Amino acid sequence: MTLENRPLEHYRNFGISAHIDSGKTTLTERILYYTGIIHAMHEVRGKDGVGATMDSMELERERGITIASAATHCLWKDKRYNIIDTPGHVDFTIEVERALRVLDGAILVLCGVSGVQSQSFTVDRQMRRYNVPRICFINKLDRTGASPMRAIEQLRERLGHNAVAMQIPIGLEEHHKGLVDLVSMKAYTFKGDSGEQLIQESIPAELAEEAAEYRAKMLDAVSAYSDELTELILDNKEIPEEVIKKAIKAGVLSLDLTPVFMGSAFKNVGVQSLMDAVGDYLPNPYDIKNTGLDLSNNEEEVVLEADDKKPLVAYVFKLEDGRFGQLSYARVYQGRLKKGDTICNSITGKRRKVGRLVRMHSDQMEDIPSAGAGDIVALFGIDCASGTTFTDGHTKIALTSMFVPEPVIDLVIEAKDRNHLDNLSKGLNRFEKEDPTFRVKFDEDSNQTIISGMGELHLAIYLERLRREYNVSLTTGQPRVAYRETITSQAKFNFIYKKQTGGSGQFARIAGYIEPCKESDYEFVNNTKGGVIPKEYIPSCDKGFQRAKEMGGLIGFPIINVRCVIDDGSYHPVDSSDMAFQIAGMKAFQSVFKQANPQILEPFMKVEVESPIEFQGAVMSNLNQRRGMISGSTDMDTYAKIVASVPLSEMFGYATDLRSQTQGKAEFTMEFASYEPVPASVDLKLKKQFGVRS
Repeated sequence: MTLENRPLEHYRNFGISAHIDSGKTTLTERILYYTGIIHAMHEVRGKDGVGATMDSMELERERGITIASAATHCLWKDKRYNIIDTPGHVDFTIEVERALRVLDGAILVLCGVSGVQSQSFTVDRQMRRYNVPRICFINKLDRTGASPMRAIEQLRERLGHNAVAMQIPIGLEEHHKGLVDLVSMKAYTFKGDSGEQLIQESIPAELAEEAAEYRAKMLDAVSAYSDELTELILDNKEIPEEVIKKAIKAGVLSLDLTPVFMGSAFKNVGVQSLMDAVGDYLPNPYDIKNTGLDLSNNEEEVVLEADDKKPLVAYVFKLEDGRFGQLSYARVYQGRLKKGDTICNSITGKRRKVGRLVRMHSDQMEDIPSAGAGDIVALFGIDCASGTTFTDGHTKIALTSMFVPEPVIDLVIEAKDRNHLDNLSKGLNRFEKEDPTFRVKFDEDSNQTIISGMGELHLAIYLERLRREYNVSLTTGQPRVAYRETITSQAKFNFIYKKQTGGSGQFARIAGYIEPCKESDYEFVNNTKGGVIPKEYIPSCDKGFQRAKEMGGLIGFPIINVRCVIDDGSYHPVDSSDMAFQIAGMKAFQSVFKQANPQILEPFMKVEVESPIEFQGAVMSNLNQRRGMISGSTDMDTYAKIVASVPLSEMFGYATDLRSQTQGKAEFTMEFASYEPVPASVDLKLKKQFGVRS
């Protein structure tokens, strides 16, 4: 059976996600080796200078981290796997968002020593956002202090999963050599230079009682998803493996059950068992209900069918701008996409011809003639944005877009050489198009180019890529926190914009109020009656409010959590215009902003530090000095895990401080938590720094 004519029931589209340094890329490397895609395994920080296959970017290999998600495909037994390996670092969280948006299932990887970590929460939240069924793999059981059962307990308590062990380990730490499968009740060890020899054995006598205990717990949990299994247990009859597997898959598809597998990817233990579990328990494209919005029928929700004979619906989830033009990664949800086809952007109506269709393997590509429902492929030379839905032109269906978090840090950049300006512009345009969390703006007041992103590492990577890929030498200013402004009370306006310059003038009057809105960053409400403002000018008022909101009212940062309501107004049949009502909206907002008791907000980060216990007091003291609020501290053998909420403005340079405080033995991660009001002392300092708007 070839790759192309494999039945859709045999497809598995899944991602591998986890906290940074949990072993995702190492796991993917093993999967590719065991499926014959690669013929030698390389390590993330390998001494051979090659690096892991999925870390194709030079920077990824140098730093030993995944920066961009990478797609690949392989065959395992009778199944076809489309895999996306995603970054663990929170600065590159958009890569996880866009992968989960198009995948049917996922593997959540946990470290067997550290268990649930800060980024595990983020990844779990992202999986829940897109209703992605998942299984869990507890990795690194060869490490000192590994405890898979503790990690399972954390899955239950900290993430709220119904986590159930499907295996128990044979040995831990340096003695870890295999697993007992609780479904088949067989023991497996992994031998050979690369763990390629899977040896089936009887369960070791010293583990028989423990295996029976955990199997009983597993059957009890899994029987909730199968009446047939429940009856067999009650009747004390022999239970076929297929009945158990069917019940486990039903639990996974319901999003209520998380089967847990374990091993050590680095030591080549447990990977083949995990690959079998992907085929047994993660969904095929038929198992998942995908929906779109019918643009020709009032955006009515329609179910997409994984059927090659239906009209085409494909979703672009990622862009790359390479040497040969734009590469657009797409998931085909319905219909068939062929080389030479003309496809239509469902929003703009623009038509594009598919000149080249490829299947990706990290940075390598393989030309293919066509792709069917359930496929993840890439198209060359198709001009579009991330989140675009393509159809055959006869169907007007759009898929909902992915969640894009707002940047929290700004940096002023300037080219050292004016001859580099053209290359700088090309690079920034490309990166902004590829990465929705990377923003570029030009400040006309200061004549400065400002880039914004998710953290210091995020921006540092792009600065290095500008230097390497576009030969641009840059000078940078101090990183600047992305502050926000908001209001705390209602303020009414009744504003008239009137301008007479001879001939037709400009006239617009709008009345209403602004008030706090906790539900969203911005909301516009039209409560006018009787056509006091013609309906064609209502969007103009909205645009005016949004312009004022983006300009800020205190220190020049965007205003959030505000609702703008208009309930009255008037117009002139000659002098009123779109521009007049836009200006009226903007100036009406500005005229009452100060009356609404405005305040400045700053981003707070959730910071998680893992430190040797002897440095715990010093770490907590330092976080307090940075205006941090400690929310939890947990001792784990010789290490302490400290969780705190700290203003981003106080976290610059923290990595250096932490290293010097703990002799380089502590690690930390942070991610955006929320916007909170600044204290009075900081408020005064910011107004002095940026200048209070009059």
